Amino acid sequence: MNPKESDPSEAFRLLPGVDEVLRLARVLEIAARSSSREVTSLVRRALEALRSEIAEGGLDAAALTERLAGDELAERVEALFAADRKLGVLPAINATGVVLHTGLGRAPVHPEVAERMAEVARSYCVLEVERASGMRNRRDDRLSELLSRVTGCEAAIAVNNNAAAVFLCLNTFASGGEGIVSRGELVEIGGSFRVPDVMTRAGVSLHEVGTTNRTRIADYRSAISEKSGILLKVHTSNFRVVGFTEEVSMEELAELGSEMGVTSAFDLGSGLIELEGSAPLDMLGGETRVREAVQSGLDVVSFSGDKLFGGPQAGLIVGRKGKIEALRQNPIYRALRLDKTSLRGLEVTLQMLLDGRGDEVPTRRMMHLTADELKSVAEELAAGIDGLPGLSAECSADSSQPGSGSAPHIFLDTWVVRVRHDSLSPDALGRRLRMGEPILFTRIAEDALVCDPRTLLGDDARGLLQAFAAIQDRPSQRSKCH
Repeated sequence: MNPKESDPSEAFRLLPGVDEVLRLARVLEIAARSSSREVTSLVRRALEALRSEIAEGGLDAAALTERLAGDELAERVEALFAADRKLGVLPAINATGVVLHTGLGRAPVHPEVAERMAEVARSYCVLEVERASGMRNRRDDRLSELLSRVTGCEAAIAVNNNAAAVFLCLNTFASGGEGIVSRGELVEIGGSFRVPDVMTRAGVSLHEVGTTNRTRIADYRSAISEKSGILLKVHTSNFRVVGFTEEVSMEELAELGSEMGVTSAFDLGSGLIELEGSAPLDMLGGETRVREAVQSGLDVVSFSGDKLFGGPQAGLIVGRKGKIEALRQNPIYRALRLDKTSLRGLEVTLQMLLDGRGDEVPTRRMMHLTADELKSVAEELAAGIDGLPGLSAECSADSSQPGSGSAPHIFLDTWVVRVRHDSLSPDALGRRLRMGEPILFTRIAEDALVCDPRTLLGDDARGLLQAFAAIQDRPSQRSKCH
């Protein structure tokens, strides 16, 4: 390399101007699909990247001349254009076996629910108007009626998630006062959601009672004062204390709250609903049912719409009519209320439950799949993957989990496909599948990449095979089950 070629000033002089790049045929094609302002910005960014490379000594005049001759600038502009249009929320195949996978959007809704949500998303709809009179009314009256029928509550209200539901209850009934909570239920769940922090933000002072492993009703009673605004019971999600334990029942808390004039509330978390006509989710063991919580006499019970309920994201609050009306009158409710598409999705999901079609709800269907049913799917997948270039596959017995803090102690019998690659580690193979098309998420165990068919939907099995087919390498051995 001679001095002239290594001189960065020479390379800088070779860079074309913005107008020159804008006249390139491939850039003009982009301009036809975008605004001139955006394309100009893309060109400037592409040129700035080259300037930075030159300044850092990674690109001399000779190399730059070669790149420019090969349409590199147009390619950079195309890549930037594609990257700017890439969406963050993308469809993905869940082969992890975790039914309510927080990272993958929790509960997928039934196709009928999705279509009915899309109907109101793409059009005007009857939302806050009464059809007969044409007068304004409340957007969630029908939802409240359906939830009352499903859970046995007097009234109901919905906000954007269960964290918002808990916040609204705390702020409504105990702002400026105290909230009494067992030390064993002061948990932190995903996303750094800590019960004490939420109470503080809601304007409520925390009054802890009992110990981590044992809390009695007498602890609550002795803590009640004129400052007490709420007796809060919290589902502990993935955290569980076993052994020498004692906790206050819903009935005891409800009775004490009624006696002392303090609101009793239960953050139920996942929200398991059982109805006639749908097979019970007995595999979830002692997970509290929403109707049980309502029948216990508690004033308000909150739970998630996108967990065991199987609907769109929401925080559902059911309970006594007077308490629900107090929540509705809180100005903060307007900041937390649901949009029209989520309301529609909840209504359709509830109607499916009432019509005896609960087993069609994807989360419930996945929970009910037996190991024998899953084995046949695993065998087909293993046969389809094994023999692809570089891949070997075998299927074996394993276990799935509900996920999202729902019944963390419960494991569901399943069959999985264990995949290995001749040259890629399980981590590298998993990353390639996540970055491919279709997007495929799996899990890793025992030095193998694991695919659990429990969480596959519709044509996902075909998409899973397509994802593996895109991994190019040499042939491998036959599949086997053991």
